[in-house]
Amino acid sequence: MSTQQNTHESHILTMTREFDAPCELVFDAFTDPDQLAAWFGPVGVDSPRDRIVVEPRVGGAWQLVMVWEEAGVAKEGPIDAVISVYDPPSLLVATQRAEPDAGIPVRTEMRLEFEDLGGRTRLHLTQGPFGSAEFVDMTRDGWGTSFTKLDTVLA
Repeated sequence: MSTQQNTHESHILTMTREFDAPCELVFDAFTDPDQLAAWFGPVGVDSPRDRIVVEPRVGGAWQLVMVWEEAGVAKEGPIDAVISVYDPPSLLVATQRAEPDAGIPVRTEMRLEFEDLGGRTRLHLTQGPFGSAEFVDMTRDGWGTSFTKLDTVLA
């Protein structure tokens, strides 16, 4: 059992991305449902506004459903997280509960650190643990294209 735990601990996603917008605006893009609906999800994936719930406080919900089509079949990827740290505009941490067969452990954490660069923002993202290196790579690609969409929303 401890070997499996060590394996999961090694499957942590870390990313850093800079945005041409102040910390407050970038932070708000993660906590405002209207903005989340405009950018969250990889290219080809939507996050419908009516399926997003954000309660911006410790203990509050951070929930959304990503939807896409795969081989003509509608697919959904729900994210059901609880905010564990809420310190605007510098830190947002949420813990996600997942189905064991979803490719990720039952609990993962998303940590978003927002660094003020004087009108710009450096975002440090840490997320995991995931069940495999492949899931880390897939998640990294998804965040990458999501952040490109976020650039447009922030412009």
